[in-house]
Parts: sequence; structure tokens; C-alpha cells
Amino acid sequence: MAGSEPEPPDLDTLLSRRVEDLAGPGEDWRFGVAVSGGPDSMALLDLSARLFPGRVEAATVDHGLRDASAAEASMVAAWCDGHGVPHVILHPGEPLAGNVQQWARQQRYALLEKWRTDQRLDWIFTAHHADDQLETILMRLNRGAGVGGLAGVRARHGRVLRPLLGVRRSQLLAHVKRREIPYVDDPSNSNLRFDRASIRAHLQGADWLDPLAVTRSAGALAEAVGALEWMVEDLAARYLRRQGEGWVLERTDFPREILRRLLMQMIARVAPDAPEPRGEAIDRAIIAGTEGRQMSIGPVLLKGGPQWTAWIAPPRR
Repeated sequence: MAGSEPEPPDLDTLLSRRVEDLAGPGEDWRFGVAVSGGPDSMALLDLSARLFPGRVEAATVDHGLRDASAAEASMVAAWCDGHGVPHVILHPGEPLAGNVQQWARQQRYALLEKWRTDQRLDWIFTAHHADDQLETILMRLNRGAGVGGLAGVRARHGRVLRPLLGVRRSQLLAHVKRREIPYVDDPSNSNLRFDRASIRAHLQGADWLDPLAVTRSAGALAEAVGALEWMVEDLAARYLRRQGEGWVLERTDFPREILRRLLMQMIARVAPDAPEPRGEAIDRAIIAGTEGRQMSIGPVLLKGGPQWTAWIAPPRR
């Protein structure tokens, strides 16, 4: 029919295109797929194994946080064994500490990266999709995130690729059901104690929100962040210099976002092992520096004025 919308590409075509866009052409690329056992990652595993035969391995991280997690990992292992895909189950080597989800995420990516290098894989795929992107951006909006946070989940971060960000959760679920691929439902996905699950529950029925459009906006913001980072690297090379045990920013008449990023670079150079300061602390430091005052940010002292100087604060007596 004239004027009708074109049919979207099938998942095989979409995945193939996105992998080439993100990783570049490479007939010898070897891919690792992070598979939890949920419908999203099982769909990605099936698609990858068929598109890149003989070049795919899979890993499941069993955090040991639920009684059913070992059986779920074994389900993935059984599917892989039946389809000729090498598979490994990875276990965190450090005990649970602090925020559960943050700990699990840190452990997961550390284990996956070690596995990737040990297996000499070129890239790791994760199954983040458009609905994940929408949830992530809403969570960060609710926390007052800046431009970097609102860029959402990056399609490429280091050696990790998220080639399904242009796909809806419903498409992936339909794929595993159509191909009769086994999958599990993680109960934490519906546990309203977690921010993401709570937002997901509130989004049900909100058909006026288009996750694919939000994903495109996040991609535009990610490009803007890349441009800012490129600009800041150039400015840091020109105006940020070492002075004894500290660092000096010789020019400070920049737009606030540029100044924020230069200040964070200066703090990172003074105290490379210190946690990254929170946004509120950086905002207070910018005000203090602009007014020519001195203030501390974690282990760093900042003195403002026409030039800003940062150094490690002396130990308290």
C-alpha cells in the first residue's frame, strides 16, 4: 500500500548489520555471548550461533544469589551442548558486599572480561534491548543524571557490544517461543524492591512511550558525549599541567559542562585510586573555585581563583 511503513528487518539481518556497524567488518571475529538464561539472552545466543557458526562461545555468570541459579546455568549449558556452542559457568570470587545489584554487575563484567581474554575472544555480546534502554534512562532521569548518564546503555563499551538496542523485548520473547528455545524468568525482574522492576511495572500499558525512539535519542546523546570527551582531551592537553605534587588548570573560563569534565580529569590525576566524586560534590567545587575559595573533594584539596590548583590533602591531626 502506498505510504505504508516498510517492514522492519528480521532479527538475523538486524543483528548482522549492528555487529558490523559496531565492530567493523571481520570475517575472523570471535564472539562471546553473556547468557543469563532469560528470553533476551537466549534469543541472542541462538541468533549469534546461527549467524556466526564456529565463532561463538557462551558464558553464564552464576552469582549464587538464588537457589535456582545453578539449575538455570545448567539449562543454558545443556542448550549449548546440544547446539555445539562451547559454554562455561563463571562464579564470583569475592563475597557479596554493599549494594547487591552493583556488586553483581561489577563481578559479572570482571568475570566476563577475564573469560574473553583467556579464550582470546574479540568481543562480548550482551542482550540489552530497547526496553532496557528506556528503563535505564528513566531511572537516571529520576536520579538527576547529566548528559553522560542520559546517554543510557552504550552500544559499544570497550570490548562489550550491545547489538540488540534497536530491538523490543517482545520481539526477543516471540523469537524464543517460535523456535521453542528454553528460557527462565528471573524473579528479581518483578521484585518491586528494585528500581528497574518498579519502573518496568509502571511502564506496562504506557503505549505512548516508544522505546525505539528513546534509544535513538540515547544514541544521539552518546555521540554528544563523545564530542565533549574529544574536546576536553584537547583542552586538558593545553591547559592542565603538573605542578609539584599537584595539578593546575590554567584556564577556567569554559562553559560549565566543559569545566566539570576538566575538574574531574584534574581530580583523577591527583588521586587516581580515589572513587569518582558525585555530581553534587563537583557542582559545589565549581562554585567554590569560581569564587576563589578552597574546598576538599574526597582526598583532594581544590583552590580556586584565576587558576585552579588541586593536590592531595594533608592527613588530619
